[in-house]
Amino acid sequence: MKIAMMARNPDLYSHKRLKEAAEARGHEFHIVNTLRCYMNIVSKRPEMYHNGEKLEGFDAVIPRIGTSVTFYGLAVLRQFEMMGVYPLNESVAIGRSRDKLRSMQLLARDGVGLPVTTFAHDPKQTAEVLELAGGAPVVIKLLEGTQGIGVVLADTDRSATSVIEAFRGAKVNILLQEFIKEAGGKDIRVIVVGGKAIAAMERTGAKGEFRSNLHRGGSAKVVKLTPAERATAVKAAKTMGLNVCGVDMLRSENGPVVMEVNSSPGLEGVEKATGLDVAGKIIEYIEKSAKPNATRTKGKG
Repeated sequence: MKIAMMARNPDLYSHKRLKEAAEARGHEFHIVNTLRCYMNIVSKRPEMYHNGEKLEGFDAVIPRIGTSVTFYGLAVLRQFEMMGVYPLNESVAIGRSRDKLRSMQLLARDGVGLPVTTFAHDPKQTAEVLELAGGAPVVIKLLEGTQGIGVVLADTDRSATSVIEAFRGAKVNILLQEFIKEAGGKDIRVIVVGGKAIAAMERTGAKGEFRSNLHRGGSAKVVKLTPAERATAVKAAKTMGLNVCGVDMLRSENGPVVMEVNSSPGLEGVEKATGLDVAGKIIEYIEKSAKPNATRTKGKG
């Protein structure tokens, strides 16, 4: 197979592992810089170019789109879809997962466990949304934030009000979420591939840090999932329409609650914690699934 991967940094662990796994299976693998792709949007014969070279003959594309280039990245991926190239994750599904508010609404619609989440536009409704979220301590999240950036834990109603008003004054959209105290600064990252939970790790935040992101000094170890956790991760992936994703969840008194569904999960932490060949599983899934013009949405947004 001839596989393209949309990625701006070919030296990232995840990107090198995917390339290694594909080439070990005899596939031709090309890394294309998402921002250096350009499109010829022609009726019935869409074309794609990368650094002056026409991209053609690809069987599949792996989108590794950074959050800062989501808009352009999705446009490039839609062009691949219109050209009949099989996408590991479809553009519509990635768009859903990148919109924190929409993803929470979709998960809630399908009955996936979530922390209590509130959203409002008018700063005059701060007291009401704070009360709906259960009051302080409360987690305040920027809708556009990622990797723990733009996530604040407010310990008191007064500090929560100050943070909310500050964000509102800057015209920034935020979510308020119930703080799951019993999680103890830990969360679970589950890698779902093709509707199956293939790997899981428990991440623990650095001392004094409620966020468990590994790049913030957190640590990871292999974890055994409960049947409820496994089912929740698979259902969250299905709701988003993602073939491959990382589902982040907390263990609450009421069972697993999903915090986020990541369409481009990093592989380093989970491969090192579990010893599993996650990259290989992803390539295996592409081998089984890639067919021409198999995109369900046909590039439509």
